[in-house]
Amino acid sequence: MGNAILLVDDEELFRERLAKAFSRRGFTVHTAANFEEAMAIIEDKKPAMAVVDLKMPGKSGLELIAAAKSIHPRMQMVVLTGYGSIATATEAVKLGALYYLPKPADVDDILSAFAKEPGLGIAVEQEDFSAPSLARAEWEHINRVLSDCDGNISLAAKKLGVHRRTLQRKLQKYPPNK
Repeated sequence: MGNAILLVDDEELFRERLAKAFSRRGFTVHTAANFEEAMAIIEDKKPAMAVVDLKMPGKSGLELIAAAKSIHPRMQMVVLTGYGSIATATEAVKLGALYYLPKPADVDDILSAFAKEPGLGIAVEQEDFSAPSLARAEWEHINRVLSDCDGNISLAAKKLGVHRRTLQRKLQKYPPNK
């Protein structure tokens, strides 16, 4: 199937949100929460594309890329990575991933990455792209770090290199629109 896509991420909410977005755009969507589920779908359905989270419990996204390429070499994969793991993401590209994107990535970001492979026939309107504002990027980064720290503000503040009260003030603000 040319428009079949596999979404592999252990975060159910993120995976389901992406699945709905791809479905609305006419893709046949398969989802998996881990290496084993993903490999079963790859062997059975042979999707043309896959979006793979690098960090999952059990076998990692890197192991999935290598195993998937061995049984379905034509499948194109885009890797999602949290902040700070660019070296791992470049390793994923060496193993055969088409591209890597920082989390949180949306369906437009992912389609733009797949559009880099002309054989997939995905066209993306480039002029529709608008970079997030610096305030929005900061807000998303703060929330990503806070999430990685399981909501522990003191630990997140330490990782971000800011005072705890400064972080609390920033978190009380509404997220910037753009």
